Amino acid sequence: MLVPETAFFWTSGADGVLRFRRCADCRAFQHPPGPVCRACGSSALAPEPVSGRGVLVGFTVNEHTWTPAFPPPYVIGIVAIDEDPRVRLTTNIVDVPVSALAVGRAVQVRFEQVEDVWLPLFTLATEGPLEGPVPEDELPGPWVRPMASPDKFEDKVALTGIGRSRIGRRLGVDPLSLTVEACRNAVADAGLSMADIDGLSTYPGGFAAGGHSEGGVTALEESLRIRPTWFNGAGETPGQGGSVVAAMLAVAAGLCRHVLCFRTVWESTWSERVRARPPSPGGRVEGDFMSWRAPFGALSAANWIAMNATNHFHRYGTTRAALGAIAVNARRNAGLNPDAIYREPMTMDDYLGARMITSPFGLYDCDVPCDGSIALVVSAADVAPDLARPPVYVEAVGTQIIDRVSWDQGVLSHEPQTQGPAAHLWSRTSMRPADVDVAELYDGFTFNCLSWIEGLGFCGPGEAGDFLADPGRIALDGELPLNTFGGQLSAGRTHGYGYLHEAVVQLRGDAGDRQVAGARVAAVSTGGGTPGGCFLFRSA
Repeated sequence: MLVPETAFFWTSGADGVLRFRRCADCRAFQHPPGPVCRACGSSALAPEPVSGRGVLVGFTVNEHTWTPAFPPPYVIGIVAIDEDPRVRLTTNIVDVPVSALAVGRAVQVRFEQVEDVWLPLFTLATEGPLEGPVPEDELPGPWVRPMASPDKFEDKVALTGIGRSRIGRRLGVDPLSLTVEACRNAVADAGLSMADIDGLSTYPGGFAAGGHSEGGVTALEESLRIRPTWFNGAGETPGQGGSVVAAMLAVAAGLCRHVLCFRTVWESTWSERVRARPPSPGGRVEGDFMSWRAPFGALSAANWIAMNATNHFHRYGTTRAALGAIAVNARRNAGLNPDAIYREPMTMDDYLGARMITSPFGLYDCDVPCDGSIALVVSAADVAPDLARPPVYVEAVGTQIIDRVSWDQGVLSHEPQTQGPAAHLWSRTSMRPADVDVAELYDGFTFNCLSWIEGLGFCGPGEAGDFLADPGRIALDGELPLNTFGGQLSAGRTHGYGYLHEAVVQLRGDAGDRQVAGARVAAVSTGGGTPGGCFLFRSA
């Protein structure tokens, strides 16, 4: 049912007029509705009519069936309203030939009634200017806070153990069993016993749906009876690696000495089981960010990130060849990783010829759902050299939120929450991008990885197309060896922790045929959306 806070928006179309809340003090519009003005903090907000005109600032032609309610193809777009381009709507673009779609086109609202709501859809404007300005992104630099203390917590911790379970497609194995397997392997790798472990930390905790958790700390503690003095499990962290940052903070504070961090997915088996069930009746999504996307069939992160990619393409002239370079490189590296899901060679022609999922993303722009668990041990730096394996030290972390924690209201040209954490990371170290020997960057979609390449400063904003034009640049023997294990695009979606695991393998020199010669510094990012985070690791 409609809720009072948002009913004005969903019923605006009854008289054919689009409305947003506006601040009576600073006159800024805002969306989604909130209790205070995001520009000035005032509570004097009230719905106000707008013209219904806007500019298309990102779009995707969705070709994949996410739900029978939305048979493809259909167009999802982000529209910035004329009155305040900071306000955007995720919506559908209707009655427009695909060939006429372009970032910067002027659009006009039209409403479609569905039961007691009026969906604001948009079509090309036929009166007035036919093009409009595309809003610029806010730069992260001015907002990065200096270090609160010269005493860096990173200097007090190290990664001392890593472990994995079996990783594969549709293993049909209880996810908690996979977690126990990975955790035991990580503890043994560090030369510790379970009795030495006094902390547990995981992402996203015990209440994640869709094959994204084994049950969290509670489930693992029930199985292993570790009796931790500190524990943590949450989804609102700087990416999946936020659980590792939390562990580092607990160790640096002296609350514990050895924290076991773990991340388990069983999406592949979960999806198979869901397909075997009878379909459940649909329902409205109320009260969260999906309530602004689900009515328009924007049901996947693939859709949301694809719209940012089209903005980047428009703004900088980037093409699919840049994304293809990332995908082909990942597959080439996966061929040297015996544990990767997909190891068969792939060419650029294979990439470009694959079926489209949601433009500009084809099949090989998307990572591979799998089952598996990865664990690692964070230990106090003063005991790390005495353990079984060479420790990997933490040079810096990047965690700061700078742009809007939103898929459509903030950054348009990159994946949200990449540039802010990246800028924060470099504020915590004297090292610079040129010091990085290997980069393990989140590639849930190819454009995630491109965003991190630019955000971390391996090239300038908008320069990734040129940077990736030479595929040798990101090869194992190149200037920036990238996703050396195959990334999530080919090795499997272990949802963030795979990059941490591979960084330790590379810095230990244990990667075999895919080892980067002389690797001493690794950049790692996790997230894939909002929020995100990153790390800089180094060997002794």
